[in-house]
Amino acid sequence: MAQGSVGTEARGGRYVRQTTGYRAFIPSPLPLDPPLRLEGELQLLLSSADRALARLDGVGSVLPDPDGFVMAYVWKEALLSSQIEGTQASLVDVLEYEIDEKNRERRVDTREVINYVLALEHGFERIDTFPLSLRLIREIHKILLEGVRGSEKDPGEFRTIQNWVGPSGSTPATASYVPPPVHEMKNALHEFEKYLCENKKDPPLIRCALAHAQFETVHPFLDGNGRIGRLLITFMLGVENILARPLLYLSYYFKRNQNEYYDMLMATRERGDWEGWVRFFLNGVIQTAEQAVETAHTILDMREAHRKIASSGKLKGKNSNSLLGLLFESPIVTANHVSGVLGVSYPTAMTLCKEFEKENLLVRRPGLRRNIRFAYEPYLAILREGTEL
Repeated sequence: MAQGSVGTEARGGRYVRQTTGYRAFIPSPLPLDPPLRLEGELQLLLSSADRALARLDGVGSVLPDPDGFVMAYVWKEALLSSQIEGTQASLVDVLEYEIDEKNRERRVDTREVINYVLALEHGFERIDTFPLSLRLIREIHKILLEGVRGSEKDPGEFRTIQNWVGPSGSTPATASYVPPPVHEMKNALHEFEKYLCENKKDPPLIRCALAHAQFETVHPFLDGNGRIGRLLITFMLGVENILARPLLYLSYYFKRNQNEYYDMLMATRERGDWEGWVRFFLNGVIQTAEQAVETAHTILDMREAHRKIASSGKLKGKNSNSLLGLLFESPIVTANHVSGVLGVSYPTAMTLCKEFEKENLLVRRPGLRRNIRFAYEPYLAILREGTEL
């Protein structure tokens, strides 16, 4: 693309050659000019996505333990979003982290996932009383990179030097994408914040799609841009009151379609093809929401079946039902953990875990003779889908 190019390309922005020879991309501000062509297939997709989210919101409102269900999705989203960036952690690693105080400091990959959860929780606490702004984005970024890889790259601060996207060893001249230089980045962020806070003309899901792509194009941090951009979608859905609970996470869709995801983002820059990006995004919303509804029904059916087991035979008693409830919050437990949460003695907790094991509700984790860990495997099997390394 030549410097100063116009026409369709200018809808997304333009490449400008820098004094050292490489070309950096300067994005056009949102809202789009000319506007998104929201007609035909795109209009139908938007309607389908809105209906899918309404169904998901409805399922969330009738769950017997919505907070536990939401937390399970938060764990999974945190893991998938971190895996996209190269984190080598499994779902079990994340769930064991909370009960493994001795080895926490050595689990750097797992800490990255936990930081994602903390950043998500912080963001949702703040947007109740504080606008979704650049200041809040910096706060979230600081939590995300605390004590993990990238912690030396100015957590909580926008970059003051040029960055680029490409394979290890690449330079701005050989990179697959070079975001705007610092002074242009500042202008782009100012316009981005205005769009977040002031634009209400675009439908909410369209705003989410455009904002995510624009954030990734500006790439304002030295590290963590992808994770922040994906968190941004979740926060915008909350601000717009589209979902009463944060139940929609697109990282699984982005991970499964990673090459197309990057191609569609590049198409907004190089060809101004925002319609193609929005089509990809809305398909992701529909698929993800429908899958979440199906998963919720599967979990509800499983929970009811396990309640019947926990209320009969040797398991009959309030401690059994209490343990079953705990397992939806902490699918991996130890007898010590069960003892502390349920307020029973250690021998009672261990006996209870062993009885659940006999009914195939719990499975012993291998490798430990002391402080044995038990996994609620039927539930983990549902959550594990798509998280395999």
